[in-house]
Amino acid sequence: MTISLIILIIAAVVFDFMNGFHDSSNIVATMISSRTFRPRVALAIVTIGEVTGPFLFGVAVAKAVGHNVVSGETITVAVVIAALLGAIAWNILTWWKGIPSSSSHALIGGIIGAVTVGSGFEHIKMAGLQTVLVALFISPIIGLLVGFFLQRLVLKSLVLFRAGPKANSFFRVGQVFTALGLALSHGTNDAQKTMGMITMGLVATGFQSEFLVPWWVMLISAAAIGAGTAAGGYRLIKTLGFKLYKIWPIHAFSSQFASASVIMTAALVGGPVSTTQVVSGVILGAGASESVRKVRWQIARNIVTAWVLTIPAAGAMAAVSYFVVKFFFDIFGGPA
Repeated sequence: MTISLIILIIAAVVFDFMNGFHDSSNIVATMISSRTFRPRVALAIVTIGEVTGPFLFGVAVAKAVGHNVVSGETITVAVVIAALLGAIAWNILTWWKGIPSSSSHALIGGIIGAVTVGSGFEHIKMAGLQTVLVALFISPIIGLLVGFFLQRLVLKSLVLFRAGPKANSFFRVGQVFTALGLALSHGTNDAQKTMGMITMGLVATGFQSEFLVPWWVMLISAAAIGAGTAAGGYRLIKTLGFKLYKIWPIHAFSSQFASASVIMTAALVGGPVSTTQVVSGVILGAGASESVRKVRWQIARNIVTAWVLTIPAAGAMAAVSYFVVKFFFDIFGGPA
C-alpha cells in the first residue's frame, strides 16, 4: 500500500468522523430537546445504530458516489484526496458557525471541484451526477411532506383514541426504537459515501482493478462515523433541537420515524441523500402541521442558504486543496 493511498484513507476517515460528528445532532437533537434522554445516553443509542447499519443494508450508495459520478480509473489519487479535504474544510467551518449544512452536499461539491481542476470536467459522469443531485435536492422536500402528514396522522389518532397525558410516556419509550432506526439509516447511507471514496482511491492507485468495497473498508468507515457520532456536535444540536420550535415527545417520535423511513428507503435504492436536509425538513414539516407560526422560519432560511452554498463552496475549497496536494506530491515524489 503506497503512502499516497494511506494519506487518502486517513483523509476519508477524518471526513467520516466529521460526518458523524456533524450529523449526530440531526439524529439526537429531538431526543434531547424533548427531554426524553440525556445527551450521553442519546449519543450512545445512536452510535450503536451508526456502527451496525453499514453491515446490514448493502453498499448501493457507495457505488453511486464512488463509481456512478466519476470512475476511479480516470482520475488520480490527488483528486480524491482534494475532494475529501474540500468537504472536510466546509464541514469544519459550518460546525464552528453552528450551521447544520450537508456533509453529502460537501462531498459532492468536493468531487466536482477537485475533478474539474485535476482531471477535467469531462471525467464527471453527468447521468450519475444528475441522479445524485436529484436525490439530494428532492429528499428534504419529501422529508417535509412526510413529516407534515405523519404528524397530522399522529395527532388525529390521539384525538380518535382520546389519549391523555400518558401518551407522552408512549412517545418517550418509542423514541428508543425510532432513534435507533434513524441511526441505522444514517450509518447505512452516510458511511457508504466514505466507502465509495476509499474504494475509488483503491481503483485509482491500482490496488484493485474494479469497484468492489472490501470488508475492511466497510469496517473502518462504520467505526469512524460511529466514533464521530459518539463525540457529538452540540453546537448543531442547539440549532436543530431548540431554535426551530418547541419540541415535545410527540414531535420527536414522529420526526424520527419519518426521517428514518425516508433515509433508509433512499439507502436501499442507492440514493445518497443528506441526513441533515431530511431531518431538518421533517422537523419543519412536523411543526408546520400544527401551526406555521410555531416554526421560526428565519432559522429555516439560514439552513436553506447553507444548503445552496455548500456545493459551490466545498467545490472551491477542493479546487484549492488539489493544488496544495499536487504541490506536496511534486516535492515528495508522490503521484500527480
